[in-house]
Amino acid sequence: MNFPEKKEYVKYRIDSAKTTFDAAKILAENGFWNSSVNRLYYSLFYAVNALLVLNDIQTKSHSSTKSQFSLHFIKTGIIDKKYGRLLSELFDWRQKGDYDNIFDYNDESVQPLFKPVAEMIQLIEKEIKNAL
Repeated sequence: MNFPEKKEYVKYRIDSAKTTFDAAKILAENGFWNSSVNRLYYSLFYAVNALLVLNDIQTKSHSSTKSQFSLHFIKTGIIDKKYGRLLSELFDWRQKGDYDNIFDYNDESVQPLFKPVAEMIQLIEKEIKNAL
């Protein structure tokens, strides 16, 4: 992928992160807690993916995306480790909400996630703008 293509892809992924975050809010407002967790996770996944692609870091799975983000941005101190924990927690929560039988999140567990997810998306977007 050449630089203009990469730049366009990164923009698309950040835009996807933001619209997916908005979808999570709508789902939460309507009591669809498991689906909201799913969308919150994917909003971070898209943002992290954009950052990794911009930095020529290849991944092949959600797990490798999470580990490469940790290796290159959390362990180096570029991004605060609380955001690495947030991504890991949402990864696990999404798995549980999507695949575990008879499990439902609720208002108390989901609402506190919105602020840190929004902060993390903004932080990643800032890192991307600084790199461009």
